[in-house]
Order: sequence, then C-alpha cells, then structure tokens
Amino acid sequence: MKHGKKYKELVKQVDRTALYEPADAIALVKKLATAKFDETIELHIRTGCDGRHAEQQIRGAVVLPNGTGKTVRVLVFAKGDKVNEAEAAGADYVGGDELIPKIQNDGWLDFDVVVATPDMMGVVGRLGKILGPKGLMPNPKAGTVTMDVTKAIKDIKAGKIEYRLDKTNIVHVPVGKASFTEEKLQENFDAIMDAIIKAKPSALKGQYLRSVTLTSTMGPGVRVNAVKM
Repeated sequence: MKHGKKYKELVKQVDRTALYEPADAIALVKKLATAKFDETIELHIRTGCDGRHAEQQIRGAVVLPNGTGKTVRVLVFAKGDKVNEAEAAGADYVGGDELIPKIQNDGWLDFDVVVATPDMMGVVGRLGKILGPKGLMPNPKAGTVTMDVTKAIKDIKAGKIEYRLDKTNIVHVPVGKASFTEEKLQENFDAIMDAIIKAKPSALKGQYLRSVTLTSTMGPGVRVNAVKM
C-alpha cells in the first residue's frame, strides 16, 4: 500500500522499535491524527488464538465509559409488544418479515447494529448471507439476541461495541475519536483491554496477546506495551 508524503512525515515521529506505555501511545496517536475530519482512534490486538477452533474463539461486547463518538443506528427485529418497547427505547428502525425483501432485494443497509428478540431469529436467519459477512448478525454472546430490547438499545446507544476475532486472529475495535481527551480515551482503552483479557480462552496454550497497536484512521500505528496487562 502506497502512502503519501504527509503519512511518511507522521511515521518519522513514531519509534518503530519501541513499546509505548498506554498513556504515551494514546497521546502520540492523538497528536498524529491530523486529518481534516475527526479521526477514529482504533485498537488492533493480535492474539495467539486459532479462530478455526471453536474453543479458541473470542466474541463479546463491552460498553465504553465515554462512548465511541459515533451516532449508532439500531435496527430491531421484533413483534407484538416488543415493537413498541423498541421504539420507546430509541431504536432507529423496527420491523419483522417486511424488512427481508428491503434488505435482500433493495440492498438496504442503513443501520450499524441489529438487535433481535429470540422469537425473530428464524426470520433474521434468512438474512445470514448478507448480515453475516458484514458482522451485523445478532448474537446472544454480544447481547444482541435478547428479550430485553430496552437494555440492548440503551447500551448500544451509550457506546457498546462488539469485539471478535477476524480471519487472521486479530481483534479490531474503536476506542473513540481524536477529539476525545486523553483521559477519556484511556478509560475506553482500559475497558476494552479488561474485557479482552477476561475473554482469554481457557483452551489457549502459549502467549495470548501477541501485539497491541493503537492507530488513528489516517495515522501510523503505535505499538503498546501489553506485558503488564
């Protein structure tokens, strides 16, 4: 991947051989977020897990103390009283079977998170090939398959994020926006790392956290010292 002159100048400010303490890494990444828009600060955690084995999978969710800085659009699949409950809780879209052709045929995907009551999973399952690859499929482990739609929606709107291994056994999650204070980013970072460490599979042998890197949308990566975590 080719990088421009501006990016190369930013890279020079990062010591590629160093492992930065979290507070120092956050301060540096924030400083290097010089784009004309409010960049997202991201965390990339390379693990020693082998996601091909079910017992080494990592998947869950954590509510960031200071949110993500992003407005999240929530779609809820529900019926009966749960429709009114979802609307009252602030869901952006609520529906059932009638949404299937809209998503399947019209390619409608104007939402960021999908929540479903358990009795609607038969309907949602028909969208597996579309929602699955985009990481939008509701999942009980992430708290998005639930009868308590009010809590699910409020948590998501407050800054709940999902984490899971990708095909290369890396977890990618947002920590916040470059406009956040260092303190707010640190609190979000700590909440994520705490959740990831607790999610360590008992079946895993060997090193769990191979590398932890912080970066902004357009900036270079800064490696974080994960030894103490």
